[in-house]
Amino acid sequence: MKGKVTAVGFGPGGREDMTIRADRAISDADIVTGYTTYVNLIKDFYPGKAFKSTGMRSEVERCRLAIQDALTGKSVAMVCSGDSGIYGMAGLIYQLAESMDADVDIDVVPGVTAASTAAAVLGAPLMHDLSLISLSDYLTPLDLIMKRVDRAAESDMVICLYNPKSNQRDYLGDAADIIMRHRSPDTAVGIVREAGRSGQTHWTTTLGDLAKEDVDMLCTVIVGNSNSYVSDGKMITPRGYEVG
Repeated sequence: MKGKVTAVGFGPGGREDMTIRADRAISDADIVTGYTTYVNLIKDFYPGKAFKSTGMRSEVERCRLAIQDALTGKSVAMVCSGDSGIYGMAGLIYQLAESMDADVDIDVVPGVTAASTAAAVLGAPLMHDLSLISLSDYLTPLDLIMKRVDRAAESDMVICLYNPKSNQRDYLGDAADIIMRHRSPDTAVGIVREAGRSGQTHWTTTLGDLAKEDVDMLCTVIVGNSNSYVSDGKMITPRGYEVG
């Protein structure tokens, strides 16, 4: 029997934000594989299920393990928080399967990504064109990241920053300075920590004060465009409709 690997985006971590398709893919899998933190988020939802996990920066090992299990005829769910195709494992699974010449089926199940989850908490900041940019230079050169920040800022797109700061790196202030080449320091910014999870907190600030905010890897930062604003605690980006 031909095996299968399904890259499953399960959303922010709560059962209520998991799609029916994601739940079905995990329930039907023989083995559920993923980053240890993500596996722990959903493990209690699937008692009796076989789980395999690896730690941070073991993505290649994790995906290769899933493919190897699929080659034995198993159905494997590779779980990813958010969306499996947005900074997830979907692309790596396709690449590895090709390099391994692995005859397995591959499917991708989308999920609610951090940008969508954070936006719903903040109000409606993503109502117009936007750019998603990770500030992690683990896999992307820093100068290329900042070039993308600059181009997105110049275009006046809303910018959603993933992985904004860690214990090892802090590029958020540099990104804010680059964006302020094109936008006012008063530009609205929304920050959500642990979006969609039990410890969720959120607040708004301005672009000029962003570098001083208490931000870490669990935060999603949304920088508004030139028309974004905060009203009654909610961050809103107008689409352009006439409202009177």
